[in-house]
Amino acid sequence: MKMRIHKYLAHAGIASRRHAEEMVAAGKISVNGRVATVGKVIESDTDKVTVEGKPVKIDEVLVYYLLNKPRGVVSAVTDPDGRRTVISLVPGGHRLYPVGRLDFDSEGLMLLTNDGDLAYKITHPKYEINKTYHVLVKGVMNEKSIGYLEQGVTIEGKKTAPAEVYVAEAQPNNTWIDITIHEGRNRQIRKMCEAVGYPVMRLIRTKLGPWELNDIPSGKYRTLAPAAAMIK
Repeated sequence: MKMRIHKYLAHAGIASRRHAEEMVAAGKISVNGRVATVGKVIESDTDKVTVEGKPVKIDEVLVYYLLNKPRGVVSAVTDPDGRRTVISLVPGGHRLYPVGRLDFDSEGLMLLTNDGDLAYKITHPKYEINKTYHVLVKGVMNEKSIGYLEQGVTIEGKKTAPAEVYVAEAQPNNTWIDITIHEGRNRQIRKMCEAVGYPVMRLIRTKLGPWELNDIPSGKYRTLAPAAAMIK
């Protein structure tokens, strides 16, 4: 089957398509012994692809794990500082990568898979996949601040897209809110809340696209059947 090199690498579980293109541009990928160029079309059944000299191939079995990531776990395949990663929390045997990453101090729903097409749909901005977070902020959030979040706030010089925000629980000194966004900027929820004066104390992703955290215990996972892992 003919396909572009970055799609092949995504299918092989090496990286997302976007990251795979960066790897190709950096000269880390070779096809049949020659350094690949961005956009190169290969024959997946016969061409020999290597990443920094190591051969890779497409995994014929696609797997999907919905994970409840705990705090203090890195959303990465490996960590240079030796910290525990999300990969260590699911079965081995496949080259997986995390989709819909969460920062070190955040928790909740993530997808780990070797399905490059699905990962692309979830992470690429054009698909506008919704993500919902249950967030504890410091202070009693008022309607004005909620309105700012819903309309979009400026973080790092760029305004966020409109969000859906609901007060889940008003406490004497803090507020639990549920906030839904479709962007995926780095630490976006934390920066949005800080921009309106409410630092985040706890952040839990409860929904990612069509999937919900529900009763998956912290640090545990649920296996998705391929038919349940489709996004239109």
